[in-house]
Amino acid sequence: MPVVPAEGRFKGSASSRPACKPDQLKTAKALVEKAVKKKKVFSVQGPYPVIRAALRARGWVERRLPRSGHRPRHFHDRQQDSDDGDDPLVEVLCDGEEVENLDDMYELMSRLVRNERTYFYWTTRQDFMEQRSLRSDQATNHFANSGTFTTKVGLCVNLRNLQWFDTVDPDTFFPRCYKLGAADERQAFIDDFRRTACSSLLTYVVESSKRSRDETQVQPHKHKKLTSHAVVGLEVIHKALEVCEEFLDNLEHRDIDRTADTTTSIEEPTWDKFLHNYYKIVHKGAMIQGSLSLVERCQSMLDRLQEVSPQLDTDGVSNIWIIKPGALSRGRGIMCMNHLEEILTLVDSDRAVTKESKWVVQKYIERPFLINNTKFDIRQWFLVTDWNPLTVWFYGECYVRFSTQPYSTKTLDSSVHLCNNSIQRHFHPSSERHPGLPTENMWSCSQFRAYLQQQGREAEWDCVVIPGMQKAVVNVLQTAQDLVEPRKASFELYGADFILGSDLRPWLLEINSSPTMACSTSVTARLCPAVQLDILKVVLDRKSDPSADTGNFRLIYRQPEIKVPRYVGINLQVEGAPIGRRRCFLPSNNTSTLRSSIDGSAAAEVGKTEDNTVRREEQRTTGEKRQLTSSPKRDQHGRTGVSRMSCTRRFSRSLGPELPLVMNTEPQSKARCLGLAHGSNVTTLVPRSLSLSLIPPQSKQDSKMQNKHRHETRTSVQNAAQTASAPHCRTSDRGCQLPPLKTLHPINHRQHPRQSLGKYKGE
Repeated sequence: MPVVPAEGRFKGSASSRPACKPDQLKTAKALVEKAVKKKKVFSVQGPYPVIRAALRARGWVERRLPRSGHRPRHFHDRQQDSDDGDDPLVEVLCDGEEVENLDDMYELMSRLVRNERTYFYWTTRQDFMEQRSLRSDQATNHFANSGTFTTKVGLCVNLRNLQWFDTVDPDTFFPRCYKLGAADERQAFIDDFRRTACSSLLTYVVESSKRSRDETQVQPHKHKKLTSHAVVGLEVIHKALEVCEEFLDNLEHRDIDRTADTTTSIEEPTWDKFLHNYYKIVHKGAMIQGSLSLVERCQSMLDRLQEVSPQLDTDGVSNIWIIKPGALSRGRGIMCMNHLEEILTLVDSDRAVTKESKWVVQKYIERPFLINNTKFDIRQWFLVTDWNPLTVWFYGECYVRFSTQPYSTKTLDSSVHLCNNSIQRHFHPSSERHPGLPTENMWSCSQFRAYLQQQGREAEWDCVVIPGMQKAVVNVLQTAQDLVEPRKASFELYGADFILGSDLRPWLLEINSSPTMACSTSVTARLCPAVQLDILKVVLDRKSDPSADTGNFRLIYRQPEIKVPRYVGINLQVEGAPIGRRRCFLPSNNTSTLRSSIDGSAAAEVGKTEDNTVRREEQRTTGEKRQLTSSPKRDQHGRTGVSRMSCTRRFSRSLGPELPLVMNTEPQSKARCLGLAHGSNVTTLVPRSLSLSLIPPQSKQDSKMQNKHRHETRTSVQNAAQTASAPHCRTSDRGCQLPPLKTLHPINHRQHPRQSLGKYKGE
């Protein structure tokens, strides 16, 4: 079947498509070529019109991501043109995909770069992009593994490691937090709840006495009616003082000298009774009979606790804890509780979440700074552009989120205690709400500062609030720095939620990744677009021009860069001096004495064998073995070789004085081959291995007789060793055999060999 020409395919398919203006196509193609050359191709996932418009204004071209939920492909290399030679533009326009708004320039340019590599990704979630597949020149707005501090469990666990990075105590800016899925932390929370109940009871006694100085009994709350059972004895205060005293002793290590008998331990039934009385007093308004007599002791104990407990002022008296499911966000599933058994029952009811350690319980800030008797929190943005070195940018503006109901610890409803906009928008403002509060439940930073100015506390914004928030953010990032993947081309915007104490000290609640940029109110409609524009100024404009404007972002922390030395491998070299082996020497002047003590010719031959063995072992160890060179003889292949035999230094009384050393020379033929002989002048050669001898040179016949004599001697030595009276012969450290010990003088076998040898020599 013949192949249809490319022109025919193009004409047939193009007839059903809308016409494209040539000038617009030419302009789009020129802009695309320029953007591709400068690596200005971006992709955005989600509705971010501000980001799209700002990038297009900078000359970037968008490559649209697939509309389905699949992850985009990463084009590491530009795809080649088709084999039929069609123009890439024609290939784009003539495929089977639908083209919407072809007259739109941006739509056309997006189709032109569909096969190009994206150099800038902006997505709503970190898991949308496989960051390890990205190239070094591809930027994205997320870091991998940032959940180590953006999740409730991660933030709770990592801040405990702050002591390794800074001297700041995390209890000074982060409320006490526990994950109830772990058995040890569950018990730690139970102990903390009970101890907080004790300190809260002491606070309740002191504050109640201030309200009724002239009365002898603490008055109940106005809306509570006294009953016959609404009276508690003083033992509850004594128990609270005892627990607080033991807590201080543990902190000051004064309990290490106590014995098991003197250590006080409260059993579970006692704790149940104490908490029951505590609930009656604090939550139901019961009286403590004779409590005024212990007010001074309670105040003294609170003063001591204040020095070691930075959260004592914010604990209040109701002992409220906030329970957060770690797998949810935007305030979903968060509840406030003030009874221990209710908290444990709630956690145990969901075994799946408990098994994964997703439940987090955190101490509630019971005494926050209020605006017109209404609770609020602060959303603060910050930007991280690098993790090594750690680089943090702090945004100059924030916004305040209000609750819709007046603040009170008597009710635990989420409309009172949770300020998330996603929760408060479902509630109607209370009729008792102050009219000065906004109907949108949101203030800008400038509006909040104006309120502080009315209260005469505007100076504390710059000297307390802002430094406290910046320090808390940096401390959190320091603890997570080793856990987040430090990709150089990535950046990420985070949203931190703070609540202010009564002294305007900020307390960090949580940190959110991908903070919402929705323009839900008039405040966010102005701030959110400005934040997005300023992000591009930091990550794009400042990259090409270090002096470029960064908007409202201010660099608050840049860690000194630590250069890691290049890995060169592990040095496994062992340095040192070798340890020499011990030697066994037999001095020549004592040889005659040793042999005179041996009876019989067999023993004499053993002595000769010992001398030969010692000498050979000494030559082998030190590498100084010397050989005697004999006349050359031919082998079976006709090669001329040199036969050498070992020389033996004899220790015998019949030798008399030592003979002079004799050095044998190589044959004349060997010398002539080496070019060392010239006529009658023959150079004396010194072989590489010298052969030193104490015996005069012998003829060939004498050598054969000597070898025969040695063989007979070796045979007689073996026979003598077998017929020796001693069953075993002693061996020295170097392997040389010594005469049997029992045939000589009786000595101690446990002595050192050299000591025993000295006795044989008559020492």
